[in-house]
Amino acid sequence: MSHTTTDEPVRQASGATVPVLAFAGIVVAVMQTLLVPVIKDLPRLLDTSPSNATWVLTSTLLSGAVATPIMGRLGDLFGKRRMLIASLSVMVFGALLSALTDALVPMIVGRTLQGFAMGAIPLGIGLMRDMLPRERLASAMALMSSSIGVGGGLALPAAALVAQHTDWHVLYFGAAGLGALSIALTLLVVPESPLRAKGSFDLPGALGLSAGLILFLLPISKGSDWGWSSPTTLGLFAAAVVVLLLWGLMELRVAAPLVDLRTTARREVLLTNLASIMVGVSFFVISLVLPQLLQLPAETGYGLGRSMVVAGLCVAPLGLTMMFTAPVYARLSARYGPRTTLIVGLVVIGIGYAGGLGLMSAAWQTVVTSVLIGAGIGLAYSSLPALIIGAVPASETGAANGLNTLMRSIGTSVSSAVIGMVLANTSTDVGGVAVPTMHGFRVSFLIAAAAVAVGLVLAFFLPRRSPAGVSQLRASSEEDANLARAKQALAGAVRPPHGFRGRVLAADGTPVPRAKVTLIDRHGRQAGATLSAEDGGYALAVPARGPYVLAARAAGHAPLAHAATHDGDRPVDLDLSLPGETVPA
Repeated sequence: MSHTTTDEPVRQASGATVPVLAFAGIVVAVMQTLLVPVIKDLPRLLDTSPSNATWVLTSTLLSGAVATPIMGRLGDLFGKRRMLIASLSVMVFGALLSALTDALVPMIVGRTLQGFAMGAIPLGIGLMRDMLPRERLASAMALMSSSIGVGGGLALPAAALVAQHTDWHVLYFGAAGLGALSIALTLLVVPESPLRAKGSFDLPGALGLSAGLILFLLPISKGSDWGWSSPTTLGLFAAAVVVLLLWGLMELRVAAPLVDLRTTARREVLLTNLASIMVGVSFFVISLVLPQLLQLPAETGYGLGRSMVVAGLCVAPLGLTMMFTAPVYARLSARYGPRTTLIVGLVVIGIGYAGGLGLMSAAWQTVVTSVLIGAGIGLAYSSLPALIIGAVPASETGAANGLNTLMRSIGTSVSSAVIGMVLANTSTDVGGVAVPTMHGFRVSFLIAAAAVAVGLVLAFFLPRRSPAGVSQLRASSEEDANLARAKQALAGAVRPPHGFRGRVLAADGTPVPRAKVTLIDRHGRQAGATLSAEDGGYALAVPARGPYVLAARAAGHAPLAHAATHDGDRPVDLDLSLPGETVPA
């Protein structure tokens, strides 16, 4: 028997780690939102046609969709902090490229590179899971998950102010500066996770998924320009179905796939991802409708005649409320579980859209609608990573949350296409200009309410679990069963399993009870899990001989990942010494 420790030392997470990771998420949202105030002016600014100008937005959508699951998997394999810095670095380079050009093609290239930053959200959530004690994890993940809305809400009025009073290229210089600051803070504050998935990067899987996503999202984003029934649109949709089906069959045959479809097909993961699409749809509808309603001239009879900056300020509470719901989510989830919190969030969103149907005649009414819907989306978004993390092995956190973030992006993309089509088909012609109508706005809100209803149905079918498996030191029923078996084995009631056994110890040698010990096989999959007994003892059976990683974590201690090999028929005695106490927040 031989074993080696991980070659990278475990660094302790400090109280600044969570704010720095959340700031990275806010930077990503700013990058996405900064062009919203100048969308209508892009053809003039870039001296091109409106159809070509939309590629500036489409390119970011496509690259973000491709990068999100890929960066998550690379983070699982090679280090989440390393990939987070890589994502932000590519974004900064892309922002600088866009800031220095007035030409269409370099602008599209720059925006494509900026889309790579979308991987920061799942990477940040993965880092939190690997480093934080359970009692801090729920609120931290809620803040990270909500940061995309927070950044969007704050960036909208700021970007409008910049666009009105200075050169629009300043927007990109600002995004690059924020990205550089985020990289510096990450290097200074965020430790690298010691956990690694085993196996190699699935390059064919990455190429196949990229091709399938591009074929699917391209007609969604360009369908209104090409025509929804045109041969190009329908052909791309058909090609997407074929490519994604072939990709799925290939992934099922690969030893270390980019996306473990067997895990993804679990009821909890599948329903959570489908619900994420619905939350994404509902989030984007209000972001599209309210700014237009606020800026339309009062002469239309329903427009509120506000400036670009005032419109941004009225919608800003959407993001701010999402930020303030993070601690509320932690308390609700600790008591009732993330499933219940998701249901509550969806109900609040539904109330917001139902009330919004009658609250469209004054600016203060749009603020009320923004606050309500922001609170619901904050609760719903915060629940999603907790549901995913509770259903996948530790080694798949990055990839699984990357896929979940991708589902939200698909929801916003579908929402953008559908609402854009609705507003275009219900608009009236005023002096040769298509003006959205109140009927179109109300139909858009009804579509959002329908998406919320579908999300609620999906959420009710999620399995019930004990509250806050990620935020409380309470084991699931499976963990309790494992603990009971371990106690029996250590007491001699049953024959010790052929695997690993020993004690979980603190840095000073004292035993650590109820520490979670996870066994990860060479493919990065969970092969077993248990909780240590009162004397710190644990026992884990192995399914086969070979190399494994034992990951141990407990509240108040930094996590440990220990590589070991089982090569015989006798149990391997292995004590796991947790590196030391984490610094309290």
